[in-house]
This record gives sequence, C-alpha cells and structure tokens, in this order.
Amino acid sequence: MSEPKELSPAFEPTEQNAHNDLPEGWLQVQSMDLDAQGVARKPDGKVVFIDGALPFELVTANTHRKKNNWEQASLVAIHRESSQRVRPGCPHFGLHAGACGGCKMQHLHVGAQVAVKQRVLEDNLWHLGKVKPLTMLRPIEGPSWGYRYRARLAVRHVIKKGTVLVGFHERKSRYVADMGQCPVLPPHVDAMLMPLRALIASLDARDTCPQIELACGDEVTALVLRHLEPLSAGDIARLRAFAGQYNVQWWLQPKGPDTVKLLDEGGPTLSYALPDFGITMPFKPTDFTQVNPHINRVLVSRALRLLDVQPQERVIDWFCGLGNFTLPLATQAREVLGIEGSEALVARSRENYKSNQAQRKDGKALAAADFVARNLFDMTPEMLIADGTADKWLVDPPREGAFALAKALADIEQARRGVEGAAPLPAGAEGWTPPQRIVYVSCNPATLARDAGLLVHLAGYQCTAAGMVNMFPHTAHVESIAVFERV
Repeated sequence: MSEPKELSPAFEPTEQNAHNDLPEGWLQVQSMDLDAQGVARKPDGKVVFIDGALPFELVTANTHRKKNNWEQASLVAIHRESSQRVRPGCPHFGLHAGACGGCKMQHLHVGAQVAVKQRVLEDNLWHLGKVKPLTMLRPIEGPSWGYRYRARLAVRHVIKKGTVLVGFHERKSRYVADMGQCPVLPPHVDAMLMPLRALIASLDARDTCPQIELACGDEVTALVLRHLEPLSAGDIARLRAFAGQYNVQWWLQPKGPDTVKLLDEGGPTLSYALPDFGITMPFKPTDFTQVNPHINRVLVSRALRLLDVQPQERVIDWFCGLGNFTLPLATQAREVLGIEGSEALVARSRENYKSNQAQRKDGKALAAADFVARNLFDMTPEMLIADGTADKWLVDPPREGAFALAKALADIEQARRGVEGAAPLPAGAEGWTPPQRIVYVSCNPATLARDAGLLVHLAGYQCTAAGMVNMFPHTAHVESIAVFERV
C-alpha cells in the first residue's frame, strides 16, 4: 500500500481549534486527502488519516496502522458533523463490512467534492511542479448519478451462499460486493443487476465467467462476457433470450481483449456522438472511451475552445486514441496529425475519420488528417522534430502522463538557449518551431504537475489556465485540463 499524502484543506477553516481545548482522544479534521480520507493532527503534530471523516469535523478514531510520522485510522464517532456531510445515495456505500468500494465520497456533498478535487489539482501543480496557473477555470460538472457508461463488473458464483454476485469489489478487498443496485450506473443498467445475477446463476458456465464489461453508447448497451471455457448451446440460448428481454448486445471474450467478438453479427453499431462538431464515434466495447459521455462532450468543446484553432493551422493530437479530439479538431484546422501508442486504436481512428468524412454535409469536409502508431513514452527530440512543426498541440495521456514528450520539448529549448550541459540541437531543428499553445487533458494531477514543471521551467511556457473536470462524481478520481502558452 502506498503512503498517504497530506493535502491542503479543501476549505479554509472558519476557526482554529487548539488541541488543548479538545477532550482527550478527540481530533479535529483539517482537510481531505486524495483517497478521500480525513486528515487530522495529534497534539504532537503527528498526521492521522481517518477513513470516513470530513474536513472540520470533530471525531474520535481507532488507529489500525502506525508509522513514524503518520497513522491510519477508522472513524469511531463524530462529535461535530460537517455541514457538507450528506446521506449517501447508495445503501452499499459506507465503512461497514461488505461495503462497495466503487465510490469513496458519497458522504460528501457533490459541490464540496468538486472543491476538494480543485484543491487537489492546485496543490499538485504547486507542490510537485512549482506551477501556479494565471487563471483557475470554472470546474466542468455534470450529472452526479447514472453517469457511468463504462464499467468492469466482477462476477463470482459463491457456492456457500448459493448465489452469484455481479458488481464492484468490496472496499480494500478482493471479494465482490453483494450489490442489488448501483445508482452511478445508467438507470437501465442499474435495474439489470439482479437479472444479470440470475442469468449467470442459470448458466452451465457460471463458475468460469469472472467478468462482465459494460460499454454504453448513445443507442446500444454492450455487455462483454469473459468466459474461461466454451459456452454450451444452452448458455448461448440463455444469453440471446436475455439480450432480447433487456435490449442489450452481447460480446464474448474467450481469452485476451483481441478475442472479443459479437455474439450475433448484424446489430446496431456501438457509438457516441459529439454533436457540437457533427461527429459520430463508433467504438468496440473494449476500446478506451471516457466513462462519462455527458462530461466528455463538454470537455471536448472546452478543450477546442481553449486551443482556439484557426483554419490555417496544423495541430498534433498526442495520445489520440479513437480520435475523440482529433476528429473535432479536423473540423477547424488545416491539417491534423493524431499519434497513439496502440496500432488497433490507430486503425480505428482512421476508420472513424473515413466514415465521418463520408457523412459530412454542406461541403464542410474534414481537414486532412493522418494517424500514426508510436510509443509516446520513448519520445526524443529527434522524433519530435521529424513530426514537423505544429501551431498547437492537444495532449491527452493516460495516468502515466506525457513526461517523454514534455522532456523532448524542454531538451530542444535548453539546447537553443545554450544552457550548460544541454545536448546539441538535433538535425533539422533550425527550421522547427515549438507549438504556440498546448492544451493538456489529464487524468492524474501528479503527472500533470510533473509535466507542467518541465513545460514552464525548462521549455519556455507559462500555465495560463487550469481547471478540474468532475468526470467521476463520488470517487477520488481527479480529471483536469491545463493550458500552456509559449512565452
């Protein structure tokens, strides 16, 4: 288990409580960390991370793990409750035995969740990257419930209980939570959980089906059944009957993700739309797409508005995936290059580009676009220059961030400045210019902060704006967006 990290308070306290004024054993919670634990300090200054506690509450807690300078504890009693504490929207949320581990913040008002995550972003940028944005953007928010269109549901036939469980894992456990409902899933999927349990229980292969992956498009609900042995004719018939009753599309996965295929060909295509740009994105249920399509639409629109692409400009979309940003960029730019590590996703983005180009109306063709597969964690200045000059960049990396990309940009800038110890300029660098603006979409504030530090302190940029994106309400996941302008 990784060491907890203390963060600044989500809100400034209205009063400072002296430790000497508290009854013995009471703690005043001062903030919340990235794992949604309350953070308090003992009279001797030792930090205590408390599961279930909220900022500014007075609590007692039971310590279950001790280190030299911090402790982890579980909430025992609340003596003064936070005004931001709310009744959780799901009966399976909590600290009790068997509680679902899918959400961590349902006991905190969703507006306060946003404030906590915004502070997490600011703290990481400053403490890890020594970067302070000129402007903090208004958080992007959307529905708090029924938003999770992508989910990986564990399946377990529990012989001792004589039942099948389908859902997320319990808190800090490998066991599958005994879930009868899940309000963060779309309502029609939430209503399907108990029927899914009954379906799996009826299968001959109920002991060898460990997982169901959910992927909802705008019109299609796809379920990917992972099965470790061939399905019998009876099981196939049961799946088809379920599909007809609940209007779902079954996909089967006998081995790795590349073995996924439709149970019955010829059905409607799994896809989502980006209506602001007249784009429709077909995808396979195992492809990476954003969990929250409502927020994704707003995020794409805001990212392009911040990038402010002009008709004469060339843009590179790094970590382009299916083309979630690339295709909208092609409605605005002169030329777009999408670069992605996965050959399969590059092939899919090319297909999506062609299908959307064919569907364009009123003579508004997409700009010229090319897609390239490359390991972006091995970027070098030479590779960067070989991709040619682009006026603007869109960067949307996985949790690992875009360190190699930011470092390559910084290395070129350091070489141009003649900084002592810098490598010489690569061939072709004389005619190459860095992008004037970069919009960076991040799913990990720590790696964003690390990369922002490189861009600001070594590559010649300033961070003009940053903001939080509440892609995953009730979880501790922090999505964000930042803008870097060439100085």
